[in-house]
Amino acid sequence: MLTRLSQERTLCAFDFDGTLAPIVEHPDQAGMRGLTRQLLGRLAALYPCVILSGRARADLMGKLGGVSVARAIGNHGAEQEKANGKERRHVEKWKAALDLEIGALPGLWVEDKGLSLAVHYRKSPRKAEARRRIFEAVRNLELVRVFGGKQVVNLVAAGAPNKGEALAAERDRLGCTWTLFVGDDENDEEAFALEGNTIPVRVGWKRRSKARYYLRTQAEIDQLLEFLVTMRAHWTPFADQAV
Repeated sequence: MLTRLSQERTLCAFDFDGTLAPIVEHPDQAGMRGLTRQLLGRLAALYPCVILSGRARADLMGKLGGVSVARAIGNHGAEQEKANGKERRHVEKWKAALDLEIGALPGLWVEDKGLSLAVHYRKSPRKAEARRRIFEAVRNLELVRVFGGKQVVNLVAAGAPNKGEALAAERDRLGCTWTLFVGDDENDEEAFALEGNTIPVRVGWKRRSKARYYLRTQAEIDQLLEFLVTMRAHWTPFADQAV
């Protein structure tokens, strides 16, 4: 199947945290291994390549470290290139409300990413209670879409593009006939469910995921990238069609 992708006009799309970079205690500490960065650069020279992350786009661009991709999309699909001022005002209101409701909970902190919020409870001494309190606090917020993640609760504007919608738009914009998407978390499920010639790959097996394929660990992303690069390099008719 991967060999077939190397011979087609394939969009290669990836989440960042937990996919291209290992999960760490604090988002600021995240980064790709040197080999992953090198392989991603080679991949992006051979295929149209897109990164879809929950991070703010500017933060994501910094984490890519100069690797040139067709597009980097932040805030779970909501941030293409220009921020939406109206949605930003919603986020400011949500943050003020959450600071009042749960700001004093130990081990919990709210990450403001411009067009979304991430309420982290990884360092909470009582994680189940912290998660319950977070969902109680967001229940009365307006115009918000709420979804969980790996020891985090995410808030984005209702109606903002999700990762699946953003991925479909990029596939069409770049004129791709096949799509490979690799992710690892709840906010990747919309992209896993993309209709058409899509190969959805999850980092870590999960019974109820929409991803039909999986990598056992995040470290295996390097093997996947290397295989795609090697096979494409030997398929001359498509080697010059990257965007």
